[in-house]
Amino acid sequence: MNKYFRMATMAYLILLGAMLGAGLYAGIVVAPVTFNTDQWIGTEVLTQFQEGQIMTENFLRLSYLVNVVVVAILLYEGYKYKKFERDIVTQVATFFVLATGLLFSQYYIPDIIALQEQGVEATKSVAFLNTHKGSEINFKIFSLALLVLLVQNMRKACK
Repeated sequence: MNKYFRMATMAYLILLGAMLGAGLYAGIVVAPVTFNTDQWIGTEVLTQFQEGQIMTENFLRLSYLVNVVVVAILLYEGYKYKKFERDIVTQVATFFVLATGLLFSQYYIPDIIALQEQGVEATKSVAFLNTHKGSEINFKIFSLALLVLLVQNMRKACK
């Protein structure tokens, strides 16, 4: 492996790790704190709808990083594929990261924002609840596939 590709690989692994960390932090720390503001403040200052708007803004900003990661994965894994440095686990993980990353940033986030713009009643609808649940499942698949991709690339880099 030449010097420049080794540096690109290190940057790529750091980016994947940062994305995984940001996603886990948003789901494990930010969401529970945001949706339970009354526990931290002592009184209900925000409605659940307002808390949802804050959380949506957090995930909208996270989707920008998701898009950057999707482009980086496409370029890096595409290059490795063209160099015949491929295996089935990496290819499957790459497909799932690309598909679920794009679904998250290009489908679920805009759909949730559009429903929130319709008001409180729209966020209580079955369509919103299903969209929200779908986005949660989608992001979990994204995170798992990202972890697999990170481990596979670390394993290859450490040979």
